[in-house]
Amino acid sequence: MFHARRPGGFLPVLLGGVLVLSACGSGATPGDRTPPGPVSAGAKSITYAYEQEFHSYNNNTSAENGMRNIGPLQRVLTGFWFYGEKGAIIPDRDFGTYEKTSDDPLTVEYTISDKAVWSDGVPIDCDDVLLWWGFKSGKIRGFSTSGTTGVEDTALPDCDKGGKKFSLVYNKPFADWVAGGPGATEMLPAHVVEKQGGLSEEEFIAAVKARDARKLEKAVKFFNDGWVSEVSLPPAELIPSSGPYKLSKMDPGHSLTLVANDRWWGVPAATPTIIERFITLDEQALALHNREVQIIEPQPGPNVLQQLEKLQGVTVNVADQYTYEHLDFNIDSSPFRDKRLRQAFAKCVPRQLIVDSLIKPVAPDAKPLEIRNVAPFQANAAAVIAASGGAGPYARQDIEGAKALVAKAGKIGVQIKIGYQTPNPRRTMEVQLIIDSCNKAGFKVIDKGSEDFFGTVMPANGYDVALFAWSASSLFSSWASTYTTPKKCDGENKGNNNGCYSSKKVDRLIRKLNATVELAAQDPIIAEIEKQLWADVATIPLFQHPGLSAWDEAIHNVIPNPAQSTITWNMDKWSLF
Repeated sequence: MFHARRPGGFLPVLLGGVLVLSACGSGATPGDRTPPGPVSAGAKSITYAYEQEFHSYNNNTSAENGMRNIGPLQRVLTGFWFYGEKGAIIPDRDFGTYEKTSDDPLTVEYTISDKAVWSDGVPIDCDDVLLWWGFKSGKIRGFSTSGTTGVEDTALPDCDKGGKKFSLVYNKPFADWVAGGPGATEMLPAHVVEKQGGLSEEEFIAAVKARDARKLEKAVKFFNDGWVSEVSLPPAELIPSSGPYKLSKMDPGHSLTLVANDRWWGVPAATPTIIERFITLDEQALALHNREVQIIEPQPGPNVLQQLEKLQGVTVNVADQYTYEHLDFNIDSSPFRDKRLRQAFAKCVPRQLIVDSLIKPVAPDAKPLEIRNVAPFQANAAAVIAASGGAGPYARQDIEGAKALVAKAGKIGVQIKIGYQTPNPRRTMEVQLIIDSCNKAGFKVIDKGSEDFFGTVMPANGYDVALFAWSASSLFSSWASTYTTPKKCDGENKGNNNGCYSSKKVDRLIRKLNATVELAAQDPIIAEIEKQLWADVATIPLFQHPGLSAWDEAIHNVIPNPAQSTITWNMDKWSLF
């Protein structure tokens, strides 16, 4: 659920509130803006808005697995599959092909296209596959990864230098095998890592096969940190493309420019240049009105929707989305190590009031979430809620019950820092509603919103409870690392389990779920997991995000996506013709 982050296949992705929102606004005031005007047909660029500034070419580490990176990289780094229309898993036949060839043991054979090359001309082949397996399997010490689900149960791919074919052989069933191999944004250039690590291609392949962490130490360090973009993009030779677009330049605090990749072997991009503008949520509607941008995907809220519906020549879309808002406890190093305080907080948070005030004006049928990992619009939601018991004692706000628990814990007046990414007007309103309610229950809640919450505060555990959203998909394996006990509670080993929640029972159930192929047998396991998550008060689910997007009606082929691939999933098809 891509902080907007992503786990395995959901890589839950943290998104602007979806775990990774360090949006930087344009810095312009309304008076600085250019007057509105139509976009001319045949224009050579299209601009879309996002609230956070791009931060890394590698979104696969625990620290960088977020929507600020996943969105623009969708058509820069391709793979064997991607989240297509309606969030469906779509094989990318430009990149290659794959098929299941055996159920016992589960075996999936992959073939990379003979035409597939990086934008610097280097073929995409075996060493790229081994780099992917190295960080995704968790079997080579040192790699930071957002999740290992599925891949951790595979044998080392058997391929050699220059090889375009390999197999993933699992030691147990894996229900989501169709998305088990490298997908969009996951395959990275091994030749770059090799050079930065002082290794030849042959040495790198041999070291991965030997799982020689010492030999790979320098290469792993570059993989973890070397692609981060603090004030500018890394040199072009470090960030080659495998898709229709390549990263061209970044203007700090302003924009990221993507240009067509002239070595792309598939259908050329419809528009030569795509620009991502970093614009805060509360400025995006005005930016679209003034045609500073042509496409926006703002966080839904009553004021934003009203603004968009008044715009001329704009298509507005409200739809279901695999993104949900929640409160994530820092169980490792905060007062919420005490389960009684988590229980109390779950009782005092005004979930119904938050939904009524901030979400129903956009989605009239919205309700507080009963469960976390099945979206309300999915066919099995009612069955999982019924079997798990839903939110149970936390379904309705109970200030007196919360106050009694805080008193029992001997913590009346305990200070609670609630962290989230700013600026974010809707989240600021959510936090104020929580403060108004939970301070009546004996807490002293403090708004600790920060412009770099996901960049520095969350990795350092500098919060007591975090407010953000997970951007997910229909794959349940994607949220495995969110609730699986981390090997160690630090930035490189937590996966998506930011608060370091731990339950041996949930660990066992997640392993069982990932190995359960029969659809009918999955729901009872998911229900057991949800029941235990509520029993432990691991997190507090708030509401499902209604997807809100808007674009200049002159733009063709804009198709919103409910999964973590976002509206950019088919940016190479956007056109003004």
